[in-house]
Amino acid sequence: MNDNSKVVVALLAGLAAGAALGILFAPDKGEETRDKLSQSLKDLGDSIKDKAADEINNLASLKDKVVSSIKTKLRSVEEEYSDDVEHA
Repeated sequence: MNDNSKVVVALLAGLAAGAALGILFAPDKGEETRDKLSQSLKDLGDSIKDKAADEINNLASLKDKVVSSIKTKLRSVEEEYSDDVEHA
């Protein structure tokens, strides 16, 4: 996980903690407080899922680039080896 991802996760966690504390100390009825807390946690879960999906896409992209680079290098080495064998 890169630094930006860590910052976003920490920000989301802080936001969720602050929202939860704010709701718990708000002068609402118990049922209303539970509903608000439930919604806040659902929103946090959705945010985490979205961030995880973004990171998975980034990793998939990185994997594709690495595989492509390795294939290119292997082809290059294979051609060099083939030329060396032909000239030997």
